[in-house]
Amino acid sequence: MTRKRKSIHGQWSSRWVFVLAATGSAVGLGNIWRFPYMTGTNGGGAFVCVYILCVLLVAIPIMMAEIMLGRRGRQSPINTMQALAEEESLSSAWRYLGWMGVVAGFMILSFYSVVAGWTIDYIIRAGSGIFTISSDIEIAGYFDALLASPERLLVIHTIFMALTVIVVSMGVRSGLERAVKFMMPALFILLIIMVGYAMSTTGFSRGLSYMFYPDFSKISAAGVLAAMGQAFFSLSLGMGAIMMYGSYLPEKASIAKTTFMIAAADTLVAILAGVAIFPLVFAYGLEPDKGPGLIFITLPIAFGKMPYGEFFGTLFFILLLFAAWTSSISLLEPAVAWLVENRGMRRPRASALAGLIAWILGIGSLLSFNRWADYKLFGKTWFDMMDYLTSNIMLPLGGLLLAIFAAWLMKRQSCVDELGMGDGIAYKCWYFTVRYIAPVGVLIIFLQAIGIF
Repeated sequence: MTRKRKSIHGQWSSRWVFVLAATGSAVGLGNIWRFPYMTGTNGGGAFVCVYILCVLLVAIPIMMAEIMLGRRGRQSPINTMQALAEEESLSSAWRYLGWMGVVAGFMILSFYSVVAGWTIDYIIRAGSGIFTISSDIEIAGYFDALLASPERLLVIHTIFMALTVIVVSMGVRSGLERAVKFMMPALFILLIIMVGYAMSTTGFSRGLSYMFYPDFSKISAAGVLAAMGQAFFSLSLGMGAIMMYGSYLPEKASIAKTTFMIAAADTLVAILAGVAIFPLVFAYGLEPDKGPGLIFITLPIAFGKMPYGEFFGTLFFILLLFAAWTSSISLLEPAVAWLVENRGMRRPRASALAGLIAWILGIGSLLSFNRWADYKLFGKTWFDMMDYLTSNIMLPLGGLLLAIFAAWLMKRQSCVDELGMGDGIAYKCWYFTVRYIAPVGVLIIFLQAIGIF
């Protein structure tokens, strides 16, 4: 058995903190913004059922593998893959898998910060009560006006990136851990309050039926693929964040148990978001299949019509901000860890440098909605290109290679030692799933995304 490594960055104080941190990484705009509108456009309850199945068969096995690699390497994803490849007598080229994950997460952060900045703008709008005195057409126009203003987008993008840099610069215990200890419980409390309000509306029973009564005639092959992709991306797989957080996991913590807890919490947030949102949509006669505009156009219209809409609207967008913030710190952390390890930088300087580069890249994304809207490469704006390259190519490819490395190339005893599950039925189930089922699922996502499947 290889001598255990120690992370120079420290580690989480307990397994529960790791669960909070990794859940914070996984829970983001994808759960509260993307999941409800994906559900709405893909048949409701049938999509939810397929999504949960994909979490179990594709996402969880790969997440366990990524956490296992992170804890065994105890370094940034790049250095971890280099060290583990040497340990297993494999090519050092496997370090490029680490590079791909870090770069993908970094690219995602650059445009994620722009989208997350919208929540800051909407907290201000909701708090001012403007939705309660505006018509439906005016509320829809606010979103278009926001996207058309590069100056306003730059300000909120800058604020959000600064919030991310501040947390990461403070380190594992003082920054990341302290932030998730506050923000994740707060996020759940805010979400429960929103669900409680949804229960009081006339659309609650219809919303529950929409979410939990599966009509499989309403879901297409494209919907199944969408559910598989949502399950994979919702848990932040293939972007270095989970591997990085895994490197801070205490030695005695069970990887299997923590992974299931993270996946359960992540799925619970997504479902609760739907339970909070769809009753409001139905109660006020709106449509659930409005796509991305569901959160920034449809819901503000509902908040404008409901009692105490000013309060609940503000609460909802604060919830959205917290979800985005906990994800963004996990996206910046791998790049910062690499700068500390390989360039000898102090963490505050490394965080500022990495944040500045991501901020500059984000300017291209925010300009894609206005001044650069007509400048396209392969028919895509800068924002669309960054999203496409990461979500459709880099993350699925990274997840596929992670599964291959862990289940096909690592020595069986290395996996057994690190997972701490023994060599019984539980391990055999994981090994079979990550070796055969999960790679096929991810490969289908990848081929479908690039237009081959």
